[in-house]
Amino acid sequence: MSGGSTASVAAAVPPGNTTIRKGLSVWDAVAILVGVVVGIGIFGFPPLVAQNAPNAAVYMGLWVAGGLVMLIGALCYAELGSAYPDAGGEYAFLGRAWGADVALLFAWARCSIIQTGAIAAVAFIFGDYAQVLMPLGEHGPAIYAALVVAALTVLNVLGSTESRLVQWVLTIVSVVALLAMAVGGLMLGDAAGTAAAAGAEAVSAGAGAASESGSAAVSFRELTGMLGMGMVFVLLTYGGWNEAAYLSGEIRDVRRNMLRVLLFGTVIIVAVYVLVNLAYLQVFGLEGLRNTHAVGADMSRLLAGPWAAVLLSLLVCCTALGTVNACIFTGGRVYVSLGRDVPALKNLGAWSERRETPVRALWLQGAITLGLIVFGAFTESGLRAMVAYTSPVFWLFMFLTALALIRLRQRDPGHERPFRVPLYPVLPLVLALVCLGLCWSSVVYAGAGSLLGLLVLVFGLPLCWLRRRSVAAGKA
Repeated sequence: MSGGSTASVAAAVPPGNTTIRKGLSVWDAVAILVGVVVGIGIFGFPPLVAQNAPNAAVYMGLWVAGGLVMLIGALCYAELGSAYPDAGGEYAFLGRAWGADVALLFAWARCSIIQTGAIAAVAFIFGDYAQVLMPLGEHGPAIYAALVVAALTVLNVLGSTESRLVQWVLTIVSVVALLAMAVGGLMLGDAAGTAAAAGAEAVSAGAGAASESGSAAVSFRELTGMLGMGMVFVLLTYGGWNEAAYLSGEIRDVRRNMLRVLLFGTVIIVAVYVLVNLAYLQVFGLEGLRNTHAVGADMSRLLAGPWAAVLLSLLVCCTALGTVNACIFTGGRVYVSLGRDVPALKNLGAWSERRETPVRALWLQGAITLGLIVFGAFTESGLRAMVAYTSPVFWLFMFLTALALIRLRQRDPGHERPFRVPLYPVLPLVLALVCLGLCWSSVVYAGAGSLLGLLVLVFGLPLCWLRRRSVAAGKA
């Protein structure tokens, strides 16, 4: 599979941009990177991280460790992106390093698992907060999730030209929501904040004692598994640093400024996340954080009453809408590449010039996502189910991308690399090992959902046969 011919690799890799305008300053790029990473995850994943942390110190340590992994990953992606700037991102890197079949399987995984699972996960976060505003019964979060996916899929099919403006507005709303929670944490020193924290602690006093006695009996294997799953949720919250691959082609004086962009961006993101999570711990305590489902709304309710919780829930819902809409928009474009590289699927990737969107692909993506929401509705936590479904496959291809950097250095030593990863090959190997460990943790400890994701990946193997058949027919 790794020995694909140059022709087949080229068939799998979208044509690169040869004239990229270097228009981004350091702070332009930092703003974009922070805007991509800081999003809805901080409202949904902290309780899941807390459930896998034995104490508050380890909980905070996981968030700091996630920031370090983010920095290492961004450095690796910066080299790949600056050396091989391409609209295909990982699709292009994997095709160059491992051959067309691997790239094609990645495209399949992104269509059927990674992107659709991510859309469903954020939709469930939207559902959890919408349920706070207007409860719809036991399956209320899933109903809301399905409605928002259906509505935004229709919006994208219509090709709304206002979507870019909406995205900017919703990004600003996301920052406002995070600042509101940070301010709430700073207010904890007053009497109301102290009383709220005491009340949250009292709710879980008995459970905390049981947890403390039980934690001593946790085996090393169980602890390792818990920490692995905790890191899965932390790095999902940090998700988006791989966009550095796309920024690197447009940054002015990339040799000098790429490291500055990544360092400044990482420091800002880690600082925001650490402050917000310290606020969570002060309000709820670790046990209380484990038991909350809409952490931002619950914190606001404790601090400033029900109206603050309603306001923050509205803000989180708006942020989730922006994230879901962006994921639907970008996800649909991958099907175009898949249809281009596998002629048998060219109708799937058909582009509507009038609507400026891949209509059929969007309908299919919406259908797959709704199916995943139905699956998640009948699990204990729809968000956790989506994480289990997507994580092993995501980290598998991230592992291959990290190793692609080493492989491309060996196969193409004379290629110009405007930015080189420091401490090579240590950092790419660290990233690869972390990704492999997270893939293993996802499979072993995340339940049946992880196996379902891997099974769906296997179903993509016939695409490789279709591609080879098409190449053979073309040569004939």
